[in-house]
Amino acid sequence: MSAAALEAFFCKEFPHSTMTVESAGGHSARLRQPVDVGHLRPGGTVSGPTLMALADAALYAAILGEIGQVALAVTTNLNVNFLRKPAADCAVIADCRLLKLGKRLATGEVTLYSEGNEAPVAHAVGTYAIPSRN
Repeated sequence: MSAAALEAFFCKEFPHSTMTVESAGGHSARLRQPVDVGHLRPGGTVSGPTLMALADAALYAAILGEIGQVALAVTTNLNVNFLRKPAADCAVIADCRLLKLGKRLATGEVTLYSEGNEAPVAHAVGTYAIPSRN
């Protein structure tokens, strides 16, 4: 699936989401999450659930970018390491790279950044189960 097709799919299936798909393909994906007050936690930083959702969505996008619209692919594991405080006034960027794409399982890693800053704010590794595509 192209980035545009993924964007349309995300808008339809996750209408509450404000993430955008910037790129997908080549066993990778890049997503952008604009940050507003609803994404912040006490202390003026982007919340952990916001970062985890973005990491999960980036992995999902990278997988669907390779296998097509298999909506029932699901997360089976997501491990997130929070590295530094994300900026409250910048979007968060997620860069995903698939490490292995098999018939039934896919594993990838996601690095999250505050837009305009090279230092990662979080790193995630996740696995998705892919349903049988007879």
